[in-house]
Amino acid sequence: MMKLKLSAAVFSLTTAVLSAQIKDTLAEKMLVYQLPIGGWGKQLDDKSVVNYNLPLDEDLLKKIKATGDDHATIDNNATSREINALIKAYSTTKNPEYLKSAEKGISYLLLMQYKNGGFPQYYPNSGLYRKQVTYNDNAMINALTVLYNVAEGKNDFDVVDSKLKEKSKIAVQKGIECILKTQVLQKGNPTIWGDQYNEITLQPDKARAFEPISLATGESVGIIRFLMLQPVTPEVEKSIKSAVKWFKQNKIEGYIYNVSKVNGKAVRTLAEDKNSVIWARFYDINSNKPLFGDRDGSVKYNYNEVSEERRNGYSWFGDFADKLINKEYPKWLEKNKISE
Repeated sequence: MMKLKLSAAVFSLTTAVLSAQIKDTLAEKMLVYQLPIGGWGKQLDDKSVVNYNLPLDEDLLKKIKATGDDHATIDNNATSREINALIKAYSTTKNPEYLKSAEKGISYLLLMQYKNGGFPQYYPNSGLYRKQVTYNDNAMINALTVLYNVAEGKNDFDVVDSKLKEKSKIAVQKGIECILKTQVLQKGNPTIWGDQYNEITLQPDKARAFEPISLATGESVGIIRFLMLQPVTPEVEKSIKSAVKWFKQNKIEGYIYNVSKVNGKAVRTLAEDKNSVIWARFYDINSNKPLFGDRDGSVKYNYNEVSEERRNGYSWFGDFADKLINKEYPKWLEKNKISE
């Protein structure tokens, strides 16, 4: 009996050791790219884009080593992408280094969150617009989704340290409060959200020259989807309903936005199509008119007046809210027994 117990113990130990040695190629690279503060960058110190398809040769390793904490960001899916991938890698390999790295990334997200619940685009780098509360490119929602998964133990995040789970619950609640506070009001009525906000006043702000103060449709769809994951409170219900109502009232019918390649470059055109429904990427924060920013900081209300470089170099329209309005929102109403 003693031999049997001993054999079982040895087998368990051997299995654990072997499991710990299993390596995931992508996860291994992410360990190398992780910055000392816990987050990841979208670029290296030489401004080259982080590319996990590249082999880690001596030259690339030098560039990674030269990249400091000021590059840590949640822009372009950075940090949330790595945390999600590392948690997935841990679930299949049980390599403790992946969980440890993911938890360090989660701690970074908790560290960067403002007391008002918002998230800057970068931390600790606060230059230019990097310190603004940033919904642009789903930055804040990506971060909150990671913390939501940690708090709820969803999507393989049940393995995360219990202390981080408790902190994440608080962070998610603060994030929701910030979302509700930053929903733009027009004559007292909630609409949708801007791309970025002043981190102190929580008032909509501009970022790059061609990203003026405005209502941002693509990002607002992501915000609504996140809110629909949350327990339904009167405040959350009102926020979601108001935003969906705004989308229904401000759709553009009879046009389609085409993107094609000519000589390797994107060409974006707006054409008539009686069966199509789209939305502009940005709308005037007061009048709800579609607006377009240009490199020189000017704001145009006519798409054809935008410079050719910006017209083709930026996505100005899309069917952003189509699936939300026609499928996801009705399901949410039904699931929660809410009348429209």
